[in-house]
Amino acid sequence: MALKTTFVVQTFVIKRKRLVPGDREITPTESGALKKAEAMSGRMPGTAALKVVADDETGELESATILGQFGEVPDDFAESLTGG
Repeated sequence: MALKTTFVVQTFVIKRKRLVPGDREITPTESGALKKAEAMSGRMPGTAALKVVADDETGELESATILGQFGEVPDDFAESLTGG
């Protein structure tokens, strides 16, 4: 089992008066994810920088950690990462 770490910027948009996940962008580093999320938060209702660790072969999620949140992020976002 080979674990792979990926850094992701998750955006949030408003649809039907609700805050919902938008696009995701992969970044090469943790600091890059934080910088990109912060920069994008000026154009989006909210963003989050994530560290995702998954099995490279099966794709099974090992862990997901919120590195930083900017702007509006749904209250249950952290719970949704762990399966709630």
